[in-house]
Amino acid sequence: MLKVVSRKQNSRFLPQWFHQEFPGKDFSETRNRLSGIGVHTVCREAHCPNISSCFSRREATFMILGDVCTRSCRFCAVKKALGLSLPVDTEEPEKIAEAVRALGLKYAVITSVTRDDLNDGGSSFFAKTIKLLNKNILVEALVPDFQARHESIKEVLDAKPAVFAHNIETIERLYRELRPEADYKRSLGLLNSAKKDAKETFIKSSLMLGFGETYQEVIQVMKDLKENGCDILTLGQYLAPSKEHYPVKDFVSPEEFDDYCLSGLSLGFKAVLSSPLARSSYKAQEIYREACKNV
Repeated sequence: MLKVVSRKQNSRFLPQWFHQEFPGKDFSETRNRLSGIGVHTVCREAHCPNISSCFSRREATFMILGDVCTRSCRFCAVKKALGLSLPVDTEEPEKIAEAVRALGLKYAVITSVTRDDLNDGGSSFFAKTIKLLNKNILVEALVPDFQARHESIKEVLDAKPAVFAHNIETIERLYRELRPEADYKRSLGLLNSAKKDAKETFIKSSLMLGFGETYQEVIQVMKDLKENGCDILTLGQYLAPSKEHYPVKDFVSPEEFDDYCLSGLSLGFKAVLSSPLARSSYKAQEIYREACKNV
């Protein structure tokens, strides 16, 4: 077993491998440009630790269907409003297209909050946004579980994203505690259904570590994902957004992340990104290109 750094040993400071450069001019320009257009990014709403490096490279992960989620995942910084019917900005797809053009992106990741208040879970907005974008660029769609509605999954796939992604997030044992409105087997079923409906589309998922999972449990999730059609996998370290969120139980060392990467490749994933700062859409274009090489 490789080294895991106890949270108690790092109660005041993050391990040194999380240190990043201070934001510069390019970061501010990207942030201001996106704010001016009026689009949401998961980079800002979810307090992503990579926002400085990504914004400095004029990259962002766009979030549609507003900035308020209808679920209560204990690890997520996004605003929540359970049981409410929320408004939808009908001009959002056009705003996303404008932002993509402004940043000069050739590969765009589109995700969303979970919208259980919408009949289709928001799949029509995904489809419209993808269709606006994929005339000129590649699109990765990172979707919620759509309550396992096959028609919603198919609607997104019919828009022909290069990658169809859905995050498993954590091990099955911790779902009830961390994701009370989600279901582990439902998420696996969504990935399986997507792969069957679009065999030539890459299927992707992501797993966060540091919740108190064991090495064997992580490997089991990786096996479950592979058996259900997942082609691309990312693994990263969970960082609690605040004291009110689920606490970090441990910090996984870079060496253990390397070990998970090797395990994932040995299981047959076409591409694996595994490091403390890895996130579901971090270096998305690079990992897509890696998967293409291994088709």
